[in-house]
Amino acid sequence: MTPDLVLCGLAANTALPNDLIDQLIDQLTAAARNTPAGGTPGALVSSPAGDSLSDLVNELADRRDLTHAQAAALDSLDEYAAVRLAYAGLLAADDIDPAARPLAALALLDEGAGRETWVRTFATDPVVMHREKLAACPDLPSDVTEALAGDPDIRVVAELASCTTPAMAILLARHPHADVRRAVAANERTPPAVLAALITEGVLPPAQACVVCDSKTTSFVHDPQCPIPDCTLPPDASCDGVTHASTVHAMQCLALQNPATPAEAAAAFANHPSAVLRWTLASRPGLPPETYARLAQDPVPGVRADLAANPSIGEPLMRELATDPGHDVQRRLAHNAGVPLDILISLAGTTKTGSVLLPRIAAASLAEVEELAASPYPAVRMLLAARRDLPDGIRDALAADPDAKVLKAVAPHPGLSEAQLRAMVDRHGARVIARVATNPGATPSLLADLTHQVEHRSPAPKLLREIARHRNATAPALLACLSDVRARPLAAAHPALPPAVIAELLADDDPHVAAAAATNPSLPPELMWTLFNGR
Repeated sequence: MTPDLVLCGLAANTALPNDLIDQLIDQLTAAARNTPAGGTPGALVSSPAGDSLSDLVNELADRRDLTHAQAAALDSLDEYAAVRLAYAGLLAADDIDPAARPLAALALLDEGAGRETWVRTFATDPVVMHREKLAACPDLPSDVTEALAGDPDIRVVAELASCTTPAMAILLARHPHADVRRAVAANERTPPAVLAALITEGVLPPAQACVVCDSKTTSFVHDPQCPIPDCTLPPDASCDGVTHASTVHAMQCLALQNPATPAEAAAAFANHPSAVLRWTLASRPGLPPETYARLAQDPVPGVRADLAANPSIGEPLMRELATDPGHDVQRRLAHNAGVPLDILISLAGTTKTGSVLLPRIAAASLAEVEELAASPYPAVRMLLAARRDLPDGIRDALAADPDAKVLKAVAPHPGLSEAQLRAMVDRHGARVIARVATNPGATPSLLADLTHQVEHRSPAPKLLREIARHRNATAPALLACLSDVRARPLAAAHPALPPAVIAELLADDDPHVAAAAATNPSLPPELMWTLFNGR
């Protein structure tokens, strides 16, 4: 049995018969038994084709129509497949031997479905990764939590600190290792007073070690072009043996991101020399107005841009930032859910906001929608046209708009008729044709007709990709899509493609196209069996 992309595609096919799934699992089980000398029975990664066999097992494990017996059989073949099955709820505690499948057992503990006896076994497991994963599990007994808090490996303690209870977070905030304190700072269950203490100088005793000075002679500054291929230190790692600079900086950044950190403690960083910390602060809600005002004068445009996107900054500051020419400031302001409508209208003609629906437009009242629809400025009407819940009259008016940018925005709106969509293409052709093809109500005949215009339209590849993924595309349209290299795999997986064509694509020179064809639910069962028996 030689697995490849095509067989993996077949394993993902939603129409795969249940008896063929059983056959695949039987073949994989047989392959696992035929391990070479020195290999581990039942461990697919030990065989010459281990990686591809494991891929096939995991593809099957991702199916949600597996029987319990099938899931249990896959559990015996691959540890990582067992983990996926455990998280998917397809395996129970009775199915798993924690000694043979420790990661799957830990996955069940993480889901609250494991056995309490496993908890104490893993708490003393010699494998650090197992204790680390246990530390991340919820609702651990207090004695186990205390044992993990005193673990000799700092990675285990840090993992516990990142998700532990408020009471334990209070204790670990004073841990002598800076990486544990860093993890406490990220934990949203950490009490606010403790978070404030972590980032306020002089409140807690200084840390005595960090991950940098644990492994390097200090003073140490990480070379940005580090030549060590397996180096695990972050790019900005630095430590003088006393201040543990990079770890403390990371702790401060995480605390500023933590919504439980008190606003007054966070606000103190508005004048910090680190642009990264000021940048992080700019996104925080609930800070004093004077803090936001200070950040609005920050010399780093990125800080002001993140500030402009913050709904908590208030209207006066939004009006100030609307005139800020700094990179991305006005665009981010346009995406702010709280931006006043008149400011957004003033930005529309000069700021590229992309094709997404802006939050303020999505929240516009009916009166505001009518005002926007009547705007003399196409850029404003274009913003409104991105909504997909417009009243029929406004939707139809925008569908007849003379400006192509407005039509591109409204073209995917559900409820538009075939005549309206055809009229858009007739008026503006290549400028709107690909967007018309994304309309969920585009008819099979319209999609087929659009493929005939490919030779005369500049966005032909994009048009074909949109048609190839459209649920209403029919065989003639999909056959045309096969001419484009990027649309070809999309068309190969489309259920409306004729079975004979799907069969041909199974042998396509591009293995990704062949794999996509193997996932096609319209692949006849007899071809599925032929494909399986021939690989």
